[in-house]
Amino acid sequence: MAGYLLFALGIYEQSIILLFVSRILDGFTGGNISIVQSAIADISDDSSKARNFGLIGMAFGIGFIIGPFIGGKLSDPTLVSWFGFDTPFLFAALLCLVNIGLVWRNFTETLSHPRPGKPINTLTGLVNLQQAFLEPRLRLLFGAVLFYNLGFSFYTQFFQVFLIKQFAYTQADIGNYFAFVGLCIATVQGTVVRQLAVRFKSQQIVRYSLLGLSAALFCMLLPQYGWQIYLVTPFIALFQGTSAPNTTSVVSQNAEAGAQGKMLGINQSVLSVGLALPPVVSGFIDTIDVRLPLIAASLCVLLGWALMVRFLKRYAAPNKSSGQQQG
Repeated sequence: MAGYLLFALGIYEQSIILLFVSRILDGFTGGNISIVQSAIADISDDSSKARNFGLIGMAFGIGFIIGPFIGGKLSDPTLVSWFGFDTPFLFAALLCLVNIGLVWRNFTETLSHPRPGKPINTLTGLVNLQQAFLEPRLRLLFGAVLFYNLGFSFYTQFFQVFLIKQFAYTQADIGNYFAFVGLCIATVQGTVVRQLAVRFKSQQIVRYSLLGLSAALFCMLLPQYGWQIYLVTPFIALFQGTSAPNTTSVVSQNAEAGAQGKMLGINQSVLSVGLALPPVVSGFIDTIDVRLPLIAASLCVLLGWALMVRFLKRYAAPNKSSGQQQG
């Protein structure tokens, strides 16, 4: 909440320093998703984890649809005279305040036997990364997670540039497109993921979904007209919508007893690296060829798939009983 308020103030004061400080603050306090995933893991067995993790993705998909629409309206002074670029961030801060109240009132401990907490360490993220890539079993698993997320981040963070350069999309066109993406992902994770989770194990699903995502990303290079992008997008939503919750489920299933939070925290640290690198790399390779970031996206996911398959062959965790404490 404080980060959003600072960002709004930075816009109002036209201070780039405040904008960076607000993002740094938001980054340091952005571990909420690990807590959510850990809590869901605690109250799920292995047969229901992917389905329940899929609900997180569905919520993100719905937010992906509603958020840009509301943000666009709240920043339009032709609708209300005092609306401006800072208004969406003030509204986001208000949503955070409501969320704090809901968590305070409704969120209860999911561990049946909570353990004493450890002191907060600002270097935990770096320690997590070190642990993720030093131990051979984790190195394969989180290597797969890293390259899969690198690939999808190349797509999400660069695709707006591709649409503008390749098909002359306007900001309104881009907003409509990503609303469509959100709708597709929300639909997939609210329906398809739940059905697949009943019939197949997460280890089986990711063997095909990651490979399919790599192929779908490469197919984004095929359309000759802007409207044809919409024909490929549902396949990206299908394979991404099934990959994300089932990859998280595989990570969770390979956590030791009582270590769900730690394992999923390491997972988030790895995902953060996957978010940080593509914008820098895309900025360089885009100057060579506008298609290169999409090619990099497809190849990264393909490498992630290869590492995941290798990990599953070597170290796939046996199914735990539904009554086992997940930690």
